[in-house]
This record gives sequence, C-alpha cells and structure tokens, in this order.
Amino acid sequence: MGAQEILSGLNKDVLKTDLPRMDVGDTVNVHCRIVEGEKERVQVFTGTLISRKGSGINEMITVRRIVDGQGVERIMPINSPRIAKIEVVRRADVRRAKLYFLRERAGKRARLRDRRRGMKHVEGMKTVQR
Repeated sequence: MGAQEILSGLNKDVLKTDLPRMDVGDTVNVHCRIVEGEKERVQVFTGTLISRKGSGINEMITVRRIVDGQGVERIMPINSPRIAKIEVVRRADVRRAKLYFLRERAGKRARLRDRRRGMKHVEGMKTVQR
C-alpha cells in the first residue's frame, strides 16, 4: 500500500457525505458556524459559486455576492467543520469552469442563464424551494 492510499484512507472519515450536487454558476446558501465568545451561531452566505478547486479533503469553493454595490468573495473548504450546510438555491447554465469574468461585470451583465431551459440531465436534482 502506497503513501497516497494511506492518506486517502485516513481522510475518508473526515469527508462530508451529505453535500448536494453543485456546479459552477449555481446560487448557493452556505451556512457557516461563527463562534463569538462562548456563543455559536449560524450565518448564511448566499452567492454565486464561481470556482471549485482541489479534491477530497482539500476541495475549496469560491462564492461571490454583491453587498452594497461591492463584490464580496469567500473561499471556503467544503469539508470544514465550520460549514454547517450547503443548499443549492438556483442552477445556472454556464460554459466555463471558472467564472472570474463576473468580477468585471455589474448589474444585468452579471446575470447567468437559468438551467431549467430544457436541460434533461438536471431535471431530477433538488434545489431549495422557498
């Protein structure tokens, strides 16, 4: 057994199994645990998933949102214990693996096409219903 197989076996216990299918371009709610003093609360960060990097224990996502006219991006490890839950709110139809071009766009130009427009491979996937 090689070193890589040993490491992947150790990390298998830490990997989350309850993650929804999320692709780049989707709008996601990331529920983050925040510790303030002795109290702990959950804060929701809603934004567009613009990047996924890494694999296994090292997988990271970049979520972007606009707050008061300013773009805010958070880079989060998916398997972190600080991430309570991830929900997919809306699915978008994109043709790129990284959506860094959204950083230069504002207003209506920053919108992404909705994926419900007849794409058959997405029909059964769950999204958050409001």
